[in-house]
Amino acid sequence: MKYAFFPGCVSRGACPELMQSLTAVADHIGMELELMETASCTGAGVISERNRKLADALNARNFALAEQTGLPLMNICSTCQGVMSGVNERLKAQPAYLAEINEMLADEGLSYSGKAEPRNFMWVLVEDFGLDNLRSMVKRPLGELNVAPFYGCYISRPTDVLGYQDFPERGRYLEMIIEACGATPVDYSGKKCCGFPIITMNRTNSLTMAGNHVGEAQEKGADFMVTPCPLCHLNLDAQQPDAARVVSTPLNLPILHLSQLIGMALGIDDKDLGLNRHVVSTNPVRERVHALPMA
Repeated sequence: MKYAFFPGCVSRGACPELMQSLTAVADHIGMELELMETASCTGAGVISERNRKLADALNARNFALAEQTGLPLMNICSTCQGVMSGVNERLKAQPAYLAEINEMLADEGLSYSGKAEPRNFMWVLVEDFGLDNLRSMVKRPLGELNVAPFYGCYISRPTDVLGYQDFPERGRYLEMIIEACGATPVDYSGKKCCGFPIITMNRTNSLTMAGNHVGEAQEKGADFMVTPCPLCHLNLDAQQPDAARVVSTPLNLPILHLSQLIGMALGIDDKDLGLNRHVVSTNPVRERVHALPMA
């Protein structure tokens, strides 16, 4: 398995432990990643609100760079996935518009044919690598841990743009991966939006959303939460102390990246997973995992 790897901006900035842990997991399972060094941010949906054509050009440029490698395109951010899927559908549906965008890329010698299919690591893991393969590589089943899945909104809707018609179980992949790692998924209502998109416009509402989701998962018995979205991670982990004050609820729930969950089950060393970089300490989780027997 080899992929043109789009890391996004957050995994190389605010959440470097995501890049670190994803690389460790990819190496462990034999996934080759060709890093797209010159790729740009997708715009996270913000740029398109002001200048959709510019946002579409930025994403088309990334698609063109991926096409040059001849490899399938993989990202590690739910938000990037949602933005990429929306732009890609728009460009494919409007050949004349795609031609206009390609004129904007011509100075770099780039052109997008419309054939790229951006896919999130979570999807690739289930659809390409396979859960049976993942189960066979688990060295430390997380059997005594309860894990709350948190998808993020950009990888959850609109389902028709995100390929749910062809892969209807994409809305359950997190639970399926948690189970493949030997842990138990926690069922709770707040799995879709952390409030990050409005953090700069309405901080109180954003933190209320994050606090309520974390509080509900904690109340339902979650030992930690896992997400495939680094922007969700920022709001649920880095902002958790502030969210606790806003919702007047004691919150102390570790928030892990998907690759960190998988890495723990595969027996990868904590230092290679960046588990010491979180605002909410992961020590309670790490201690419990280390106490589990190796398979």
